[in-house]
Amino acid sequence: ITTSTGERMDISLNEAEKLFFTDAAVFIDARSEEEYARGHIQGALSLPWHDVDLSFIAVTQDMDLETQIVTYCDGETCELSHDLALFLRDAGFVNTRVLVNGWALWHQAGLPVEAGEPRANR
Repeated sequence: ITTSTGERMDISLNEAEKLFFTDAAVFIDARSEEEYARGHIQGALSLPWHDVDLSFIAVTQDMDLETQIVTYCDGETCELSHDLALFLRDAGFVNTRVLVNGWALWHQAGLPVEAGEPRANR
């Protein structure tokens, strides 16, 4: 996965894990709110790609443009996280990366997960 300038956007599970355990990144789930509620990376924010125009400001308003962001969805062919990452980069969030097949990889690796509604809805 690359940007229009050829910069690689995808990261490995190991890289994502390091960012997670050092609190160095914000994880954003690009799947639907229903999928997010069934299970997501612990602490991840919900910003469904299909509703990005409705939720973008609420999710990102307190984030600095330099914030390290990792987007993810589910499945190797899932484009939601890639589309969301490109959108976030276009919005000025230059440190946005994609964990391809993120939910499946994370869950299968036994890394921290949780379930429940998005925080903005709690």
